[in-house]
Amino acid sequence: MSEQKRTKRAGKVYLVGAGPGDPGLITVRGKYLLGKAEVVVYDYLANPKLLKHVPKGAELIYAGKKGGVKHTHTQEEINQMLVDWAEAGKTVVRLKGGDPFIFGRGGEEVEVLANLGINFEVVPGVTSATAAATYAGIPITHREHTASVAFLTGHEDPTKADSNIDWAKLATGAGTLVVYMGIKNLPIIVENLIANGRDPKTPVAVVRWASTPEQRSVVGTLENIAEIVQGAGIKPPALIIVGEVVTLRDTIDWFEKRPLFGKKIVVTRTREQASELVAGLEESGANCLEFSTIQIEPVPSYEVIDEELDRLEEYHWILFTSLNGVNFFFERLYEKGLDAREMKGVGIAAVGKATADLLLTYGVRVDLLPDVFTGEGLAESLLDQGVEGRNILIPRALKAREILPETLRGAGAQVTVAPVYQNVAPEGKREQLRTQLESGDVDMVTFTSSSTVRNFLSMVGTSDPGELKALMRNVLIAAIGPITAKTVTDNGLEVSIQPESHTIPDLTHEIVEYYKEEKKRK
Repeated sequence: MSEQKRTKRAGKVYLVGAGPGDPGLITVRGKYLLGKAEVVVYDYLANPKLLKHVPKGAELIYAGKKGGVKHTHTQEEINQMLVDWAEAGKTVVRLKGGDPFIFGRGGEEVEVLANLGINFEVVPGVTSATAAATYAGIPITHREHTASVAFLTGHEDPTKADSNIDWAKLATGAGTLVVYMGIKNLPIIVENLIANGRDPKTPVAVVRWASTPEQRSVVGTLENIAEIVQGAGIKPPALIIVGEVVTLRDTIDWFEKRPLFGKKIVVTRTREQASELVAGLEESGANCLEFSTIQIEPVPSYEVIDEELDRLEEYHWILFTSLNGVNFFFERLYEKGLDAREMKGVGIAAVGKATADLLLTYGVRVDLLPDVFTGEGLAESLLDQGVEGRNILIPRALKAREILPETLRGAGAQVTVAPVYQNVAPEGKREQLRTQLESGDVDMVTFTSSSTVRNFLSMVGTSDPGELKALMRNVLIAAIGPITAKTVTDNGLEVSIQPESHTIPDLTHEIVEYYKEEKKRK
């Protein structure tokens, strides 16, 4: 393709630094470019979560390289791919772990592009060296310890005659040394440093998967770090930090001391609604596995809600029992050419604060919010208002608990239930979920509704209580409220965590507090 005549629309290649692993560490510019990419060529060290910023329909090409493993593509093939896609007029993002120009072969790739006259831009990223040190609680420079730092590759065999590394000068020439890709050659590296004048007692830290939930750090000295790394089973990708600054880790280690660090938590909320829970848990150090057990879909027919929207003025109350109910209600309202003004004079009630907050984004302030955020709590609050002879509309899921409408009807209300969406179990991921549970690595599963419980059990794929208990052995369960908890216990499992207030922030808080107390007990 490179020899063909260029298209009228010129393509462009963006070399984007993905950062060290935490997807939140990508630059604003990098995230923006991912959002407009037509082709993304990404590396092994680029967090796959970053691909959620890429438009649907974009071409995704994995070009990862791992030491000791046959590469997916050679460097020459990667270079040619960039050329071919650019010459086809595409906007190409080359997503590289860390920074493209620090041991990332980015310079080689843009040289090829420059020689062929192809437009390109390089977006720096947070390099793994600074991230590994920072996330291990080690400042790579410090006024009382050192004012110099050197980055070097450990991938090269230090014993070869034509080495580009001057070990004699480097061993004592910089206060802090950060070695990339050096695990395989670690014994030879430390031997070289000691032989060239570095004190064998010099502190050393090795950090694996820096800035991610899988981060693991070990500390030693030049004379024993190779044995410590081998004994701890530390494997690539990992960085080596050499210098007196390593001693500061005891004081300022922050990342690995977070209350949920090292905990693997399954989040079963819908993908669209999981962000708040995931963000809260990850902020405290958890490794969240998102297994959406609910897929939200339109109902087969909107006949009921469409009829009721034409006579909203006849209703005394509209009750919203979920975020999805709010979104689908307004989607249907807008579809009919109507808006929130049609709700003037109608009382609006929400089952909980999150639902009330969402209504506010549509310009609607609730008139009633129960003290207890459940269907029963909402029913009780309405009964206190008096509902006999009142017309009440409930836009909700196709299948849902009947306690709310039945309670209100029992008190003399005229209740219309209008299905606006349905919960279905999503396809796929069953094998992944079972594999995670069978591995014994999962610490907790969170449930935010009865539907998430039922669909989780369906995804697990067993009706045998014994098998289910074996799969969930040593796995804690956190349920957002009593109704969800009852669904859990009805299926033979135990609930360990349940907040008094049935909100995502409160659920997150209770999980964090549980593990804090667990650490105290230990």
